[in-house]
Amino acid sequence: MQTWCKVSTDYCNGFMLLARLRRLGCSGCFILGLFFATACPLYAAPMQSALTPALAPALGPAVDWKNSAYITQAFSEVALKNEYDKDKHRVRKWRIPVRVFIEHQVGDRALHTQLVQMHLAHLAEITDHDIQLVDTLLDANLHLVFTRQSQWESEVTRLMGPSSAKNVHGSVCMAKFALNANSEIDRAWVIIPVDQAKMHGKLVACVVEEITQVLGLPNDSEKVFPSIFNDKTPQDLLTGLDYILLKLLYSNQIRAGMTAKEALPIIQAQLAQWQRDGTLINADKTVRQGELYPLLGY
Repeated sequence: MQTWCKVSTDYCNGFMLLARLRRLGCSGCFILGLFFATACPLYAAPMQSALTPALAPALGPAVDWKNSAYITQAFSEVALKNEYDKDKHRVRKWRIPVRVFIEHQVGDRALHTQLVQMHLAHLAEITDHDIQLVDTLLDANLHLVFTRQSQWESEVTRLMGPSSAKNVHGSVCMAKFALNANSEIDRAWVIIPVDQAKMHGKLVACVVEEITQVLGLPNDSEKVFPSIFNDKTPQDLLTGLDYILLKLLYSNQIRAGMTAKEALPIIQAQLAQWQRDGTLINADKTVRQGELYPLLGY
């Protein structure tokens, strides 16, 4: 079954990356405008920019997201639904280690690799799941391709199939994962046409969101705010809410294949604990410890 989804560096390397980003057309805080953009829809980042969403009353910006009801609904929206169908889905997550191979079809290999490494390290820290880069495709179960717009449709067809290529129009980047019989993710693909992503200011956004979504949070929803999973808000890197959703999904008590009814009491108990120990209240601050945040001006 296949589902659509639309390591640390030292101080010197950080400055080198920042300088490289500036050479690509930015300086200072303006880097953010070139490389970041609104969150991508279900495994496919949209081309058009978006305005502030009209959110559902239960999940609006006036409501503090750090309450149990808000987060429970957000988990249901992002983890248990898909963008392109109305089906009820079970929990989907990796059980086996995630091994990522990067296929470079364009230049700036060092820059692209470092962006991916930084985000993978952050995801591994948040989820406590084994996520690492590998040197060969044979050793990988997540295949990430940096390509160019002229090869965009053919690469999607090659890796994801002809039916998937129908969704390239209006998208900036794309991802997909496959499930086994137990609803465990066992393979995934991410394709980023670099020139197209840069043109729309979404290179880093594509790296961050598409890789995050293939961990098992495949849906976008205007009801989830603030989040990279809301394509009508300008969230570029993981928010405190995204941090909590990832930690919930990869908590030991949550298993692939669980229904919403089975997962609900576990989620509520976990959130109650995190409310007591300060995990929720400190989530916005904690998530910004990822390497991309200070490097890019956050």
